[in-house]
Amino acid sequence: MGLDEHGTAQAARLPRRLAEVPLAAIVHSPLQRCRETVTPLSESRPGVPVHPDERIAECDYGEWTGRPLSELAREPLMQTVQRYPSAAVFPGGESLRAMQNRAVDAVREWDARIAAEHGADAAWLACSHGDIIKCLVADALGLHLDLFQRIGVGPGSVTVLRYTAERPFLLRLGDTGDLSGVAAARQTAAEASAPGQAAVGGGA
Repeated sequence: MGLDEHGTAQAARLPRRLAEVPLAAIVHSPLQRCRETVTPLSESRPGVPVHPDERIAECDYGEWTGRPLSELAREPLMQTVQRYPSAAVFPGGESLRAMQNRAVDAVREWDARIAAEHGADAAWLACSHGDIIKCLVADALGLHLDLFQRIGVGPGSVTVLRYTAERPFLLRLGDTGDLSGVAAARQTAAEASAPGQAAVGGGA
């Protein structure tokens, strides 16, 4: 399924929103809507490599795939998905635990690769899906998977994570506005008292 009119408009705004953020690479889920989302951005940056990665595709919902949410809400498994997601396994599909593990492995591997090739402050973009992003944020914050449903990210939003040897930092969550400060925020994190250390007082 591709982007609707609203999603297409959001994708068209992404090059302008990220204009001040130098990107070393664009990685995306191979699903159609993610390919369509990154197309305007990649066309605006012809020198930036673009890589599909199945590990950041959305969860394999198995027999749930394509069924309306109004129908799925009546399934007993939905309560597990909402309240105890680490125990949720979709019939004929994968578990939410497996989804998180593959996505975290993928993003951390890409981050290490890009840092090795372009430097520790290099920025790159991963275009994925809501549950994947929420799982990555939960991992970065040290939250158990059972708490990931408390995190909210909307379509077309940008979440910014910075990985260091000490710990990850969440710099933006579900941002739908101006992203010109992202590069500065990454630099502020890099210039903390020691690599991987949080800025005391929020960097004030």
